[in-house]
Amino acid sequence: MAAGEAGFAGTPAEGILIGEKRYSGVKLTLDNCLLPRELLSQTPSAAHGLRPDTEAELRREGCELIQAAGILLKLPQVAMATGQILFQRFFYCKSFVKHSMEYIGMACLHLASKIEEEPRRVRDVLNVFHRLRQIKQRRKLSPLPLDVSYIFLKNQVIKAERRVLKELGFCVHVKHPHKIIVMYIQVLELEKNKSLVQTAWNYMNDSLRTDVFVRFDPESIACACVYLAARALQIPLPNQPHWFLLFGVEEEGIREICQRILQLYLPCKTPLSSLEQLVQQCRLALDEARTQTKRLLPNGTPKLETPAGFSPASKTGSPVEGKAPRRSPLSLQAVKNLRRRLDEEERRARSRSPVVRKGRGHSAQRSSAHPGSPARSLKRRRSRSVCSHSASSSRRRGRSSSSPSRSRSDSPPPPRPPRRERRGGRERRPEHREGPPRSRERR
Repeated sequence: MAAGEAGFAGTPAEGILIGEKRYSGVKLTLDNCLLPRELLSQTPSAAHGLRPDTEAELRREGCELIQAAGILLKLPQVAMATGQILFQRFFYCKSFVKHSMEYIGMACLHLASKIEEEPRRVRDVLNVFHRLRQIKQRRKLSPLPLDVSYIFLKNQVIKAERRVLKELGFCVHVKHPHKIIVMYIQVLELEKNKSLVQTAWNYMNDSLRTDVFVRFDPESIACACVYLAARALQIPLPNQPHWFLLFGVEEEGIREICQRILQLYLPCKTPLSSLEQLVQQCRLALDEARTQTKRLLPNGTPKLETPAGFSPASKTGSPVEGKAPRRSPLSLQAVKNLRRRLDEEERRARSRSPVVRKGRGHSAQRSSAHPGSPARSLKRRRSRSVCSHSASSSRRRGRSSSSPSRSRSDSPPPPRPPRRERRGGRERRPEHREGPPRSRERR
């Protein structure tokens, strides 16, 4: 169960009655910040193939980065402690394989500065983490350039901060054991021993690099820090009965906290570059397993499945010579429709042609013999123009006639105008002669 999910606990069975509907309530307490044993035994990073010792070292590296960045940003110790606890809570909800440790560390520090009312700009947080990375990699110190990569990095930190709030369910309050340590030492009447107070304080700050703040309550952590400081300085404490029973703490819990804090001082330490390589290997293995389950290629394209008997190559029994192409019935029907249209157009053209007169037998025979000749088309155009001219002239005469009782159907057909003949590029009207031709007189 995630820390954010643990922050929401159900109310009694009756719930809250609003109007006619009953709603379940929300209970927020500091006890809900402690994670159950089931989630602590199987972390999301371990489910993705990351070893427990590697995960513990990544947690320690992330908390050290937050502590060093907080010192450079001149933040109070309470803000740095809050950022480290939020970092530990988040990676019990999500995996180191899927989320960048550096981005989440910057987001937790920026969020903790706002929680403790000591806000810092995102640009300052980015500059400080950039400087710390250059120091760890032993490179020449140079400022962070304000280019496209800076804008991308800034957006990633803002997105990571939103993701942290979402996973924690906006339950970001932390109860620190700093004041509890001073109060317990005062109860033991050892507040004048400054070395004991300072040593217990140092153990408490070092315990932030472990996950004891998501496993135990602050009272148990304070008692464990006082116990370690007294053992280191060889200061006797009351044991009949034991002094920590006064504060409701069990000895078993104190021993487990002391063991986790002392593991920080072991000499073996893996560099950050090696840890990032191990995380990258787990990430590649996770991507490969996901592509195999989804039947995808390594580049993300879908994998095609071909049946066993299918082969794109030609079969051995296929004929060498191809068959003659057949005409489709659609093309034959199109040819028939085209011929039918041509025949209908030809019939319409013949029906529209004028009647041939008897006086022109030779030309009529010639035109009938060759219906599609150019002479035939020329005569047809002339006859159409003559008919239209005669029709228009007859309409004008019928309108201007003096007898109104006479209809247009009774009027005789108008005389046909003479044809114009062209000779040598000039138009000449033929003369109408009646009777025998007259002889010209000589002068």
